[in-house]
Amino acid sequence: MRKSFLPIVALLGGAVALAAPAVAADKVRVGKAVGSMWVFVPMDIGVEQGIFAKYGLDVEVSTMTGEAKMAQGLTANSLDIGLAGPQGAALSVKGAPLLGVAVLTNQPRNFAVVVAADSPIKTVADLKGKQVSGASAGGLPEWLVRHLAVTQGWGPDGIKSIALGSPSASLAAVQTHQVDAMMTATATGISLEEQGKGRIVTTMGDSVPKFHTEIIFARTGFMQDNPDVLKRFLKGVFASIDFVKKNKDKTDETAARILNLSPAIMGKIYDSEISTFSKDGSFDPEALAVLKQSFIDMAILPEKPTDDQIITTKFVPITP
Repeated sequence: MRKSFLPIVALLGGAVALAAPAVAADKVRVGKAVGSMWVFVPMDIGVEQGIFAKYGLDVEVSTMTGEAKMAQGLTANSLDIGLAGPQGAALSVKGAPLLGVAVLTNQPRNFAVVVAADSPIKTVADLKGKQVSGASAGGLPEWLVRHLAVTQGWGPDGIKSIALGSPSASLAAVQTHQVDAMMTATATGISLEEQGKGRIVTTMGDSVPKFHTEIIFARTGFMQDNPDVLKRFLKGVFASIDFVKKNKDKTDETAARILNLSPAIMGKIYDSEISTFSKDGSFDPEALAVLKQSFIDMAILPEKPTDDQIITTKFVPITP
């Protein structure tokens, strides 16, 4: 009796286990501040490759139209996480319910000064006194223009920064010679070079060796209510970056589809920007000091904020 009964119990136990409902993945709503940045591609790869799913997450990625829209999404509780430039940190000082929780990229190699193909400007020295356009006033591109002028010894106004409202307007102005150059995504510059329509004069990594160019922000309410979900999300991000580092061809293929550029161009962008990713999301005090000074330089804030006004270090370093 006992011998025949035990297999039946085992079978019934297995049937119950199979019938048990699967635990639902935790939803995380993520906003990329802009859609043109190659360094945001690991988010899409993490979703497509099932990396976030391995951490029990259902990640929904949206593309915003700038840092202000990202902050609005976090404030309105339509986003949980935002990926954006460091100026987003200043928004928390102004009352936006967000904090930087990890560094995504360091030196700004994903930004470049780009000119038309027939421009007489060949080197950084040729930019003195010239007009360089960007999408908006007070953002990272404008600060990079001013900082480049300062590093050349020309003072913050040694290069004239012009805000034209959008990357497409800036591109049109460069190609019609209404401005001399533009501060834009390195990906844009590489694409224009491939088309024979433009040239990169310099990328910005060497000019700002200590900086946090892209930061992962979390809505404060989400961070406080779901710390475990946030930890798993960050692990998923850095596991996705690890995948990107080990799978160039697959990354180029995915990035080409997302950014609507050829895999060949994506390969060049990959080589230019892959080393900018943070190893573990940790904040560098020297980079934070430069970031805080940028808020003063651009009159975004009247005084330098304290660390705890713009970031938290509770979730770093990150080990996938």
